[in-house]
Amino acid sequence: MINYKRYQLANGLRVLLQEDPSSPMLTLCMNYEVGSKDELPGRSGFAHLFEHLMFAGSQHAPNFDQLIQLAGGENNAFTNQDMTVFYDILPYQNLDLGLWLEADRMQNLCIEPQPLQKEKRVVVEEFKESCLEEPYGDLWHILGDLAFKEHPYKRPVIGESFEHIEAASLEEVREFYVNYYCPNNAVLSISGKIKAEEVLERVEHWFGHIPRGAVKRPAYAAEPPQLVGRKKVHRANVTDAALYMAFPAAARLETAYYLEDLLSDILGLSDSSLLVRQLVKQQKLFSELDVYITGTVEAGLFVIEGKLQDGVDIEQAEQAVWAALEEFKAQPISEEQLQKLQNNTEHNLLFGEIRPFQKALSLGYYELLGQAQLINEEADYYQQITAKQLQLQAQFLFQQEKASVLYYLPKA
Repeated sequence: MINYKRYQLANGLRVLLQEDPSSPMLTLCMNYEVGSKDELPGRSGFAHLFEHLMFAGSQHAPNFDQLIQLAGGENNAFTNQDMTVFYDILPYQNLDLGLWLEADRMQNLCIEPQPLQKEKRVVVEEFKESCLEEPYGDLWHILGDLAFKEHPYKRPVIGESFEHIEAASLEEVREFYVNYYCPNNAVLSISGKIKAEEVLERVEHWFGHIPRGAVKRPAYAAEPPQLVGRKKVHRANVTDAALYMAFPAAARLETAYYLEDLLSDILGLSDSSLLVRQLVKQQKLFSELDVYITGTVEAGLFVIEGKLQDGVDIEQAEQAVWAALEEFKAQPISEEQLQKLQNNTEHNLLFGEIRPFQKALSLGYYELLGQAQLINEEADYYQQITAKQLQLQAQFLFQQEKASVLYYLPKA
């Protein structure tokens, strides 16, 4: 059981505090509820741009990284479709430094022409390297557009085009900042050698005066049900053919999410999992194969992907995947296999959250979902799953008309 205390400041900032006296370090995690799904069409990549801009300097701290490092700490950030997360790991004596820095860039970020142009160049170069020059780097530009027709999850987090970032004006960037990077759109979670009441006082001191923001989100249509299978062939400068199969998956808080999470483990977690054992080890159709769910807040994707062995026909490989899925749909796994998977999942959940870093990260994420208590409840959800439920979910999920299939082939 992870004990924590939850508070909310008058300006809307949600605060989760977890006392861990065993560690001399603490993790301060600032979670902003803004991701790529909150961007306007034609202006993609803004959330990822701010992942960089937030380190470019604020009014009272022109060099964020240097101050953290001088205090014996480290920091980083990441962006996805639903949120942007910044975290600082510091000796517990330097809590005030972390709070001051996070509060200053929440209210006083320096968005000026020179630093903006610098970070835009960095982001554009990252886009070119990772999407245009890296093998399979444009995957999510293609698969996202194939699997989603209306929902903004169709746009990759890094952006649809580097030209969107190049064209972003100073006024647009400032407007994005004022709209989303405010206390009522954020969750602050801290885990480490702290006293909750004392830390709350310091949080109030540094953040309490920051005004609420308007937080206006763009409207977007719900993704319509997929009733017909989709297929696309894409050729690029790659050496190995690859197969990608995506199915509409449950939203993060739906019961089906836990079923599909276990299904992904059954099919592709290890060498002994169903698809890896049959298609990689036995039939030798694939050189590597992976199965995962995107785990997005709203309905996402269940993805099966694999690189083919030389000389294997991609249509043959796809049919082999369907045959293995049909076999699983016809015969549920044994109770022994299920219990092993459930125990492994419980182990990963409980022991993965021993460190203050993971506890702070998880508390912030669960609070953003609106259910911080999930940090103590999710293991039980997995333990309650039955083999019959998994079989029924597989029968519901793996249907030809729900599949978005991408053949990613070499040009030659």
